[in-house]
Amino acid sequence: MSEERDNRGSGSRGGGERGGPPRRRFGGGGGGGNRYFPRRKVCHFCIDGIGVVDYKDIGRLRRYVSDRGKIEPRRQSGTCAKHQRMLGRAIKRARHVALIPFSQ
Repeated sequence: MSEERDNRGSGSRGGGERGGPPRRRFGGGGGGGNRYFPRRKVCHFCIDGIGVVDYKDIGRLRRYVSDRGKIEPRRQSGTCAKHQRMLGRAIKRARHVALIPFSQ
């Protein structure tokens, strides 16, 4: 009878039997103080002074399409919201006219 009671509390929820402090889900642990600040991405369309994204400019559009044929998100490509909307529209038009494949 006493053996059953000892085994009952040792499930995955049983607290504190492993010892040590609880693990942190996020954060680096270890203390070094060096934080990673990624370099801010900039919109290449704004830098080049391009006002309208052209669907016929296949070389430029291919940079913003992944190897699986998906349109890259803003956080990955670094384009601004205005040009990202135009870019999505241009890629879809280029796909429709068969300049860019739908999938690869």
